[in-house]
Amino acid sequence: MRTEIIAATAATFLMSGASFADPTGRYTVRGTNPGDSKPYTGQVLVARTGQTYQVLWSIGGQTYVGTGIGSADFLAVTYRAGPGIGLAIYNRKSDGTWYGIWTYGGGREIGTDVWTPQAAAR
Repeated sequence: MRTEIIAATAATFLMSGASFADPTGRYTVRGTNPGDSKPYTGQVLVARTGQTYQVLWSIGGQTYVGTGIGSADFLAVTYRAGPGIGLAIYNRKSDGTWYGIWTYGGGREIGTDVWTPQAAAR
């Protein structure tokens, strides 16, 4: 019985730890555009939608909507920018910051994207 309680407690701890690493949350974004490397800043919201994630970027008064798949350390997102589409991939660092590269559909150059977690509201 004691072994079962310890195993259940360990499983609960591990599962709750994984949720902390989940990409869900609010971020400040800074990045560069493909080609001209023009910098930009804005906000990103990531929400779980079943086994996928909805990603909303708010940059320069525009909102871009994406759908992502991934894990605690990796996220791939396809997104719509007006009539065009694009692809972004991200890698999570130990401090919770997500580093990514992205391009437009049919693009030949890449831009960068860095998401820094925003402090949770109290």
